[in-house]
Amino acid sequence: MCGPVQQLTENTQDGLVVQINCTVGGGGGGGRQLDVSLLFRLHPGYPSCPPDISVSSTRLSRSQCHNIKQKLLDQAASLPPEPMVHQLVEWLQCVEVTHECRGEEEVKETEKEEEWTAVLSLDHIRSQNRYIGLLERWSQQLQLTGRLLLGRSILIILQGARNEIKEFCRLLKTVKVDVDSCGKKCKERMMKVLTEAPLSSSSGPGTLQGFVVVNYQSSSELTAAFQEMNLTELYQQILPSLSE
Repeated sequence: MCGPVQQLTENTQDGLVVQINCTVGGGGGGGRQLDVSLLFRLHPGYPSCPPDISVSSTRLSRSQCHNIKQKLLDQAASLPPEPMVHQLVEWLQCVEVTHECRGEEEVKETEKEEEWTAVLSLDHIRSQNRYIGLLERWSQQLQLTGRLLLGRSILIILQGARNEIKEFCRLLKTVKVDVDSCGKKCKERMMKVLTEAPLSSSSGPGTLQGFVVVNYQSSSELTAAFQEMNLTELYQQILPSLSE
């Protein structure tokens, strides 16, 4: 069963992004059904080229969501170049998703290996409500946690699966997230990845929770913010970039 289709963005250059909430699993064999959220990014050339797909769920592990995403991408590649979103959703509802993954301990270990921390820098945020709203939505959909630090430098700290962090960065550069000095919608072309590292080597005990916006007024407040997140080592790595 599927919920309503939600259109998130649309323009001639970026194409269309739609979200569909579905109940999947069971495969017709009485298995447990679970709610998942599917995000389809339809390029301007769609359906000649298949859509990009993101999968999220509060009931599945990140590894399981990645497996579902890969199955959908493989299925999309096998279909003729015709509108396929409805077919992909129907196909997924007939696929068993809960018993195809590895054991719980192995999944946990794999997820631990996939966890990364990245620090990004943004050039500007003029339309704060729209821009920050998109950042919060993407972090939730990609199952990422982090902080948006607003001050002299605009920084985003992200933690989660490395592939999903890369998807977050791709969205930043391909979706019109802000407005330029003339008030026209624009993409984040000046975004930079200042540093990234496996979570185990980039932080102390614990990880970030949620996606929180933090305002800072001085370099000492920025230093304190990184100390609070147990990311002092990463802060030392990006200091030369911040002083440029």
